Amino acid sequence: MTQDTALSILKTGANVFLTGEPGAGKTYTINQYIHWLETAGLNVAVTASTGIAATHIGGLTIHSWSGVGTRDTLTRGDLDLIATNERVVKRVKKTHVLIIDEISMLDGKLLDMVDVICRTIRMSTEAFGGMQVVCVGDFFQLPPIARPGEMMRYAFESRAWENLHPLVCYLTDQFRQEDEQLLNLLNSIRRGEIEEEHFTLLKEQIDIAYEDIDPTRLYTHNADVDTVNLQKLSELSGSSNNFKMSGKGNKILQESLMRNCLSPVNLNLKVEAMVMCTKNNFEAGYVNGTLARVVDFEPFEGYPIIETATKKRITIEPVSWEIAEEGKVIAAIEQVPLRLAWAITVHKSQGMSLDAVEVDLSKAFVYGQGYVALSRVRTLAGLKVLGMNPQALMVDPKIIKENERFKQESEAAEETFANMEEKEISAMHERFVKANGGKLPSQEELKSHNKGEVDRVKKESTQSETKRLLQAGKDLERIAEERKLTIATIAGHVEDLIDSQDLKIEELENLLMQDKNYQKTKSELFSIFQKIGTEKLKPIYEGNDGKYDYITIRLFRLLYTNKNI
Repeated sequence: MTQDTALSILKTGANVFLTGEPGAGKTYTINQYIHWLETAGLNVAVTASTGIAATHIGGLTIHSWSGVGTRDTLTRGDLDLIATNERVVKRVKKTHVLIIDEISMLDGKLLDMVDVICRTIRMSTEAFGGMQVVCVGDFFQLPPIARPGEMMRYAFESRAWENLHPLVCYLTDQFRQEDEQLLNLLNSIRRGEIEEEHFTLLKEQIDIAYEDIDPTRLYTHNADVDTVNLQKLSELSGSSNNFKMSGKGNKILQESLMRNCLSPVNLNLKVEAMVMCTKNNFEAGYVNGTLARVVDFEPFEGYPIIETATKKRITIEPVSWEIAEEGKVIAAIEQVPLRLAWAITVHKSQGMSLDAVEVDLSKAFVYGQGYVALSRVRTLAGLKVLGMNPQALMVDPKIIKENERFKQESEAAEETFANMEEKEISAMHERFVKANGGKLPSQEELKSHNKGEVDRVKKESTQSETKRLLQAGKDLERIAEERKLTIATIAGHVEDLIDSQDLKIEELENLLMQDKNYQKTKSELFSIFQKIGTEKLKPIYEGNDGKYDYITIRLFRLLYTNKNI
């Protein structure tokens, strides 16, 4: 099923299970839907099964949202206590759509408890009290963690799931893996058809194809990750730059965000440190999981400058992670979106797209761990396998069976909607919105509404706007002011436009020639480039005693390297 079809089904208000392979666009699709709901004036509760997943999507854990907390049973007394909690009652009653992300890690027992709470508070016998419920995830990912002595149940095995009877939207496009061999391997794992040739293929993955980028080691256990990262950092010479996380809003929720944010409260970095981006920023040119090396620190604010596997240099400025309710931010933290990346756990890697991965699957002990680890990487060229065991590529046979059923149900839903007229589907969208007191948004309203993730994925269009203003003869300072962006961001656009050949080097030269000191600047910087090279900015900055700032150096370096003077 395509993303557009899934989005159209979601807009009808039907309960939905949105699934698909890693990289199929589940997160993008659900963010489009959230954007549409907010523009229509409907109240959407964005939750996730774990704190890390909740941090990724700017929501609460389902445990916190529902008031169930850390309980593993729900007594009559517990239910009465939750049903008299003013904050919980208010949010449950106001919610029109409940989204639960990373559903694979939510135990069916917990889903049943949330269902009971919603029906009690909303005084309705309908599943979850009649609100639309959208479960998002892939059951081939990591399963729920059962308490000692208890049997784990998948969410689809719960009574609540049966009562929801969700339409299945199984996304089939692939946006992460670019390697046909890797895709075939992952599909074979999902079908439970692992052959000796697959083990042979993985045993051959002994080198990473990218220069100057150390692969991130994925561990199945937590114990070694901090030790490896701190040891590697201590081996680097030079001073350490510290970035401390700040927070505002609700203190308890701040603490939750801090605990589950992939960036640490205190981030210590050195030049040459291997790092990983921990948030999506399409405009700046990085995503959650982008691997890079710290090559310098910006001289004024001291922000780290990283170089990615594709040799792109990006200044990483602090960003925020937020928890919002009813469209209002109730807690937020701010940090540089990086973490040390010599090592990370398989669990924390879930949801990431990594450039280079080194994994030891000899100790894989849970269904799905091997699959999650392998599906993080985009190509086999970025994969190094240190060890294997026969169980490493096994997935739960129960999931293989259910997955076939999910595919069949998705195909049936897709066929049903394909046979419906567009007017009929549009009428369903309108009925759903109006029934909840909203107004069907127009295309113009969707474009102008800036709360959704849709507005965060305009990398190409934002660079095109910079190009248009450059070609209109405006300098970087005026463009930055007009676009309410930093000059460094605009300079990054110029670098990308030159690299992609969307901007001619002559156009950059015309921009630089607007400065009356152009010839002198060019002569002095080119002389330094010839003496010490262009690889690192800091020696160049120090080579001219700080006379020229980093942005000027970056732009003239572009001119120098592209004109090959």
